[in-house]
Amino acid sequence: MDILSENKKAGMEYEILEKFVAGIELKGFEVKSARKGSFAVSGASCVPEGAGLGQSEMFLINSDIHPYQNNNSPSDYNSKRARRLLLNKKEIDYLLGNFNKGMKIIPLKVFLKNNLVKIEIALVKNKKKGDKREYLKEKDMRREIKRVVG
Repeated sequence: MDILSENKKAGMEYEILEKFVAGIELKGFEVKSARKGSFAVSGASCVPEGAGLGQSEMFLINSDIHPYQNNNSPSDYNSKRARRLLLNKKEIDYLLGNFNKGMKIIPLKVFLKNNLVKIEIALVKNKKKGDKREYLKEKDMRREIKRVVG
């Protein structure tokens, strides 16, 4: 499993409740660019669309995929366009139910699995200021233990 991009701030900013793996609908040159490592998911989020119609879908917004070759990419290419996530209907309904309860859905990492670009998304809620401080203390403690042991 090759990790192409990671959202490093997710652990500090949010409390991760549940993780899901989804496919992502990309164009051919976007796949090449993602394999090269030009996929940015920090600051991105996932939103449902068409919820009231029974045909709900999940989209990844604010992610950035730079063109593989600037001169060969289409002239109307938008690197921050909304990209559809490939999830089961049950997963979408579950995420939609929790999304309406005030939780967020964010991407954690983008990786290759069997030569397909997959994305790991998580159902999260915001951490409070004290929780963030506690997270930083634990992180410093783990770093100190690692330094002493190895």
